[in-house]
Amino acid sequence: MRRRAGHLLLMLGMLALTGCSSVDKINPFAAAPKDKPAELGAVQGGSEMRVLSSNSVGDAGEFVFTPAVVGERVFAAGRNGRIYRFDNGKQVWRADAGKDISGGVGADGKVVVVGTLKGEVLAFDADSGKPLWQARVSSEVLAAPAVTDGLVAVRSGDSRIFGFDAASGSRRWVYQRSTPALSLRSNVGVTLLDRALIAGFPGGKLVAIATNNGAAIWESTVALPKGATELERVADVASSAVVAGREVCAAAYQGRVTCFDLASGNALWSRDLSSRAGIDVDGRHVYVSDDKGVVHALDRNSGSSAWKQDKLANRRLSRPVALGSLVAVADFEGMVHFLRADDGNIVTRQKTDGSEVLAEPQRMASGVVVQTRKGGIYALGAN
Repeated sequence: MRRRAGHLLLMLGMLALTGCSSVDKINPFAAAPKDKPAELGAVQGGSEMRVLSSNSVGDAGEFVFTPAVVGERVFAAGRNGRIYRFDNGKQVWRADAGKDISGGVGADGKVVVVGTLKGEVLAFDADSGKPLWQARVSSEVLAAPAVTDGLVAVRSGDSRIFGFDAASGSRRWVYQRSTPALSLRSNVGVTLLDRALIAGFPGGKLVAIATNNGAAIWESTVALPKGATELERVADVASSAVVAGREVCAAAYQGRVTCFDLASGNALWSRDLSSRAGIDVDGRHVYVSDDKGVVHALDRNSGSSAWKQDKLANRRLSRPVALGSLVAVADFEGMVHFLRADDGNIVTRQKTDGSEVLAEPQRMASGVVVQTRKGGIYALGAN
């Protein structure tokens, strides 16, 4: 049954109901933010980042399109159904899906995969862009598929995860679990490893799933729902989990940042921080963009605070990306800020096309790739 929701949370947008309720994270900032975004001040300098290449793939509309980076190759798409491969910024091919698509791109060296609002999964050859196969999942595909080692993992809008054979498109397995009455309508995908994938779910759960048969290996809690109302109790893992060595870390909206032992799922430490944008990890720190636009660096071993950067408050930040001595984070005006990893000071920033970056920035060997809402694909680096 469908019902309308009022303006319960301006920062979260509208409530949409299809069987169970979901808070729309795809465009959570359709209205102006309640709090004024921080004005950008001067930067310290000392690090030069420039636009290595820029291309356009078409507007994202109301969706979030995340590019896929494989070495120096970038695969990207827009809502209009056109899919591109760029090598070092130069277009190699363009394929046309023949229909609108609704999420980011998944790719490895052999296959490129996208999805549609009707639950169609479309695969293309990574070398030529020629169509390979089509499959179907149970509802809309809002997240970028994950591709590795002969498996394509696709998350549908009803929180099911499907495993397909990358060569033929035949379905190997499907994983599903119950979800709370109210959850974020999110573009979060899965983190695909050699023998397992890691997926966050509504209700603050993180699950490791075997890639050979889709069975759960372990289930752990990132954050517990709390509050008097269903809206207050939304505690979803709405961004990708990050694996580093023997640890996996994840963040939950209205919840916590938690790191777990990858083999057992046992919690190592937790910090109370709410994040929809996500996290990244390097050898020393876990980096978090919280919901107030503050970037935090937490000690990787203990979760204690190393530093925080609040000069980007209310600028609707993306997931941070660790780049050696720097941390990159993008904002609602398409500005990419580079922070020093050891103290959080902003040392430089780079403009794109002025439209927001909702997609998770992607690390590449020479720097970082971002995709804007207008469809701009920017590779930023020091070389």
